[in-house]
Amino acid sequence: MNIVVLIKQVPDTYSERKLRDADGVLDRDGSDAVLDEINERAVEAALQLKEAEGGSDSTVTVLTMGPDRATDAIRKALSMGADAAVHLSDEALAGSDAVATAKALAKAVGTVGGVDLVLAGNEASDGRGGAMAAMLGELLGLPSLTHAQEITVSGGEVTVRRATDEGITVLTTSLPAIVSVNEKINEPRYPSFKGIMAAKKKPVTTLTLADAGIDASEVGLAAALTTVTSASPKPPKSAGEKIEDEGDGGARIAAYLVGQKLI
Repeated sequence: MNIVVLIKQVPDTYSERKLRDADGVLDRDGSDAVLDEINERAVEAALQLKEAEGGSDSTVTVLTMGPDRATDAIRKALSMGADAAVHLSDEALAGSDAVATAKALAKAVGTVGGVDLVLAGNEASDGRGGAMAAMLGELLGLPSLTHAQEITVSGGEVTVRRATDEGITVLTTSLPAIVSVNEKINEPRYPSFKGIMAAKKKPVTTLTLADAGIDASEVGLAAALTTVTSASPKPPKSAGEKIEDEGDGGARIAAYLVGQKLI
């Protein structure tokens, strides 16, 4: 089975994130960058599927779109156990919105060849769009099963379980297909020293727009269907109201909560 896992390097959620003043695009150089945590779970899911098949007949390829520094995220995935990587990197991609990103990734997936299953996180921590898997399914003409908490592959079909407000939903479709996972599917493994060293020798294919057959007019900030017109930092947190108990503290707290319409 040939599995492709979409990964993304994102600003660390523990660092300060801000938009650039010039164009309203996320300032990715202004904070530490890490492999998105739900993407890590997608990589782990792919590795578990490979191991369930015995390993020798399955290949896990990670694919990312991003600048040169995204190689750090690639190496993290390779050190976890992925076999190879594809890095779509071109300055013309900067500022691409979700639709343009989906079009570019669809082209990049097509360069891998013989793909049976595409795995992705259901959303990334920098955008929270939550629609990439569905858009890729539309562009590639493949069924997409989203928000999976459990994945099994058998007899040319993939089955996922996901939780809904009504209970557990089980979905099955034939391969090839696209599946997105959520944060409850697994706990990603830590790369071992052996895995880190092995990652340095694994193949990484770098693609430009021309290599992937992507039209430059369809990507980048100029082609984006959405635009940030203005942005401002959130106001500093104001001090709360301090109540000193002089025998009527409980009543005063209750009155405050009523005034805030909390009770």
